[in-house]
Amino acid sequence: MFQFSLRRILSSGELQNEKAKDYRNIVILQVLIVTFGLTLTGPILEDSKSDLSKFIISVFSFFGALYTYLLCDLLRNFTKSKLLLAVVFSLLISTVTLGILAEFPYYQIIQISNRQALLLWVHGLLFPIEVTVIAFAIRDIFSGGFLTPDKLWGAACVYLMVGISFGSLYDLITIADRGGIGKEIELGFPNYSESINFSFCVLGGVDHGLEPEKLIRNISTMEAVWGNLYGMLIIGKLLGLPRQEDKLS
Repeated sequence: MFQFSLRRILSSGELQNEKAKDYRNIVILQVLIVTFGLTLTGPILEDSKSDLSKFIISVFSFFGALYTYLLCDLLRNFTKSKLLLAVVFSLLISTVTLGILAEFPYYQIIQISNRQALLLWVHGLLFPIEVTVIAFAIRDIFSGGFLTPDKLWGAACVYLMVGISFGSLYDLITIADRGGIGKEIELGFPNYSESINFSFCVLGGVDHGLEPEKLIRNISTMEAVWGNLYGMLIIGKLLGLPRQEDKLS
């Protein structure tokens, strides 16, 4: 269903359909990651070495690998730069593969002497790539003069992507500064899942019950402001656009 290759030149309608499909695929996966990630973190926080926790981590490792692939697939809609696509794809594949091999829950496939440095490397590369895709997607959503399905799916995709990317940033900070989020959590998936939880609490205006350090608190304020601003801008933009079929009729 998903094939990573440079696209042939598409017509305007075909490109809209392709973007709508790619946005929809990512939104579905984002909903799965966020929903199940927030509801199944209990066993992992209690004991990350239990059989149930290992199974959950394995499933979400697969989701994470698929998510990074879909980001690459989406990026192809926004740029014709083969160099950019090749660099992003290579970085994502190598980073995700290294992370999975080093953090595989059932047995350690490769030995990493400095686990903290590995996690910093993985999230330090993933976050800027996520920001790059978000920037391209926002530019795409706010371009054009018609309300099309790809813009609706794109608006949902960007909103969820912002929550996940800020979660990656919080995880990155807490890897370098243990306990920066308000409590010290085991590095790896437990800390990442708690960071995602914290991010969506901030984005949704829900009390997270934590007292993070100043840096994370300031970043979370920017995330909350961004979430409200994005909501107002996207509603104003999309509601003000005519439907393409209405224009043609």
